[in-house]
Amino acid sequence: MVTADKFDINRRRVLSDIGYGPASEPSARMASLVNDYVENAHQFIAPSFSYVVRDVEMVKGDTVLVEGGVIFESGVIARLLEKAVKVAVFVLTIGSYLEDAVAQLARDGLVLQAAVLDAVGSDAVERLADSVESHISEVAHNQGLAISRRFSPGYCDWDVSQQQKVFEAMRGDYAGVNLTDGCLMIPRKSISGIIGIGSEDIKHYNPCITCDRHDCVGRR
Repeated sequence: MVTADKFDINRRRVLSDIGYGPASEPSARMASLVNDYVENAHQFIAPSFSYVVRDVEMVKGDTVLVEGGVIFESGVIARLLEKAVKVAVFVLTIGSYLEDAVAQLARDGLVLQAAVLDAVGSDAVERLADSVESHISEVAHNQGLAISRRFSPGYCDWDVSQQQKVFEAMRGDYAGVNLTDGCLMIPRKSISGIIGIGSEDIKHYNPCITCDRHDCVGRR
């Protein structure tokens, strides 16, 4: 079980999110503010996640048919899942309390504090995703299988509208996350996506190697 007190927020990533480059050092006031929010992040985080494992039934062109009749449309995802026997589909969130606190700070005119807390939330949800990925990896490893990198709708050529297919695959267990008609997740600090499960070869699939979008936020 992932709990808020086990989150290890990365201070450098928080500073990067609010505009500090790798060689930039914050002022004493900023460092103190970041440290305070990082150390107390557990008070704002209520982690929740859910995942299901489905068989990959067919890959044809840029189309993937997953157990249950769910269809993913993406060249990148098709190339990934043609190497897989199964796919883990997940939804996770750190809850709404942090973003409610960010909104209240902004309303109170505490814009800097709001920006720092929001950056802490962004790193926290990524740390939760790392934890869920590690859990799925352990389960797969116990079955003699390996996992791929995780992929979410909106990255590479996987259109954000495919969030609907991710949620369809979950069959109602959304970990407390709602999907709007515009395919935005609420709470906002949430991540959904897939992880391929197959032989050792699946670990090495990385579309970033052949992609020239060097400024992509999802580049790995």
